[in-house]
Amino acid sequence: MPKTIRELADELGVSKQRIQQIIAKLSASKTPNKEGNRYVLNAQDVKNIKDLMGFDNDKSSTSESTNRLVDYDVYLDVIDSIKEKDEQIKILLEVQKQTQNLLDQQQRLALQDKKILEEYKAEIKDLKALNMPPQDIKKENSSPKETTDYIKGSPQKPNKKKWWQFKKTRAKK
Repeated sequence: MPKTIRELADELGVSKQRIQQIIAKLSASKTPNKEGNRYVLNAQDVKNIKDLMGFDNDKSSTSESTNRLVDYDVYLDVIDSIKEKDEQIKILLEVQKQTQNLLDQQQRLALQDKKILEEYKAEIKDLKALNMPPQDIKKENSSPKETTDYIKGSPQKPNKKKWWQFKKTRAKK
């Protein structure tokens, strides 16, 4: 039964212009016959147009079913691999949480150690201050000016005169 371009376009789900483009690409021997201004497409013409467009009549239904089976197997494999990856991601997230907890604990312990160390240093300073003799404390706390004032205020020893100094003082008298 002959078909028109419109009928074939509706059957294949394409536009009439697309069918006309395909007919223009066909070789002269495969070009359908025209009756007036219209193409009349017999079964061979329809087959030629479908072949050029990539449609297969009988092969498409069987190949689609095998492709669907293959696609379903691939689909199942992909789903399995995705599930596997999801499990790995969950495990990695748990490991990350544990690592973060350990890091937080380490930082807290380091801070506690630092505080304890500062407390010990303060205690050591206090103990050193208690154990120092009073003179040492005066020397540490006093400035050089105070030490010179202390020396000036203390009784000075009389200058010892040497024997030759006595001789000079007698001669002058």
